[in-house]
Amino acid sequence: MATRKTTAKPAGKRSADKKSAAKSAKPKATPPRHGARSKRTAAPQGGGRPVWSGNLRLALVMVPVNIYPATKSGARISFHQVHKPSGKRIRYEKVVPGLGAVDADEIVKGYEISKGHYVLLEPDEVDAVKLEAKKTLDLIQFVKQGDIDPIWFERPYYVVAEEGPAEEAYAVLRDALRSSGRIGLGQFVMRGREYIGALKPCGKGILLETLRFADEVSSAAPYFAEMDVEKPDSELLNLATELIDRKSAPFDPKKFEDKYTEALQELIERKRKGKAPVEIDEEEAPSGGAKVIDLVEVLKRSVRSAESGRAKAAPKRKAG
Repeated sequence: MATRKTTAKPAGKRSADKKSAAKSAKPKATPPRHGARSKRTAAPQGGGRPVWSGNLRLALVMVPVNIYPATKSGARISFHQVHKPSGKRIRYEKVVPGLGAVDADEIVKGYEISKGHYVLLEPDEVDAVKLEAKKTLDLIQFVKQGDIDPIWFERPYYVVAEEGPAEEAYAVLRDALRSSGRIGLGQFVMRGREYIGALKPCGKGILLETLRFADEVSSAAPYFAEMDVEKPDSELLNLATELIDRKSAPFDPKKFEDKYTEALQELIERKRKGKAPVEIDEEEAPSGGAKVIDLVEVLKRSVRSAESGRAKAAPKRKAG
């Protein structure tokens, strides 16, 4: 019977051989393809939880994404009502006149069809109408940027690609929208309701803005029906155009301050520190009837004022 002769390797040699084998078996890292990012966290810092997760679909291309609100609801101050004598919060009860407070399971929804007449709907009937939360936003149409009047836009959201292979398709869609100057339109379901979504490039990413439906916007015609359609005087038009040109500048939201919210914050801080609020004198508008004004002269003064302000703001040149 043949026997196989083995030679024992030293412990150090065996360990080195194992490390070498593991190193050679490890797959090499492949660089990301064009347009894809190599690594990104799954959720943006401070972005919170997404309000919608699903796929953007353009024909056969699917892009897994998460959608996050682009605005902050906590930026403005909100108050609670407090009962001053007791210092307790005001609470509201659902009551029926003559019966008092009622339980939640006794309440149904009612749609008023005429004064005092309602169609009653049970909670399960309303829930049955809610749309199934489809996880796809199909881009079915594209329009030129600027073709949609701002009145149709409702709320903005950031669209973020999921980490991994989706980033390349996301970048392709973003750059295609940018180069074509188009906005992508589609519908999707979020929180049981259907929305129209308008997608457009936003820096390194994509912005989605929900649009109002046709029956949610009032026609402007009745409001402007009595407006005079006569062409304005050319001198007035030139002066107004010149004034607009002089006051034109790139948009900077930091130049517009919410003075009311700032004043409330200061008042709250003073009260918190135990100091009495400071009375602020407000300049009142002069009383009396409306004066007949010379619009040409007013516009000319406005232009001169704009010129003066620009001259003061301009840096002085050093004598040389």
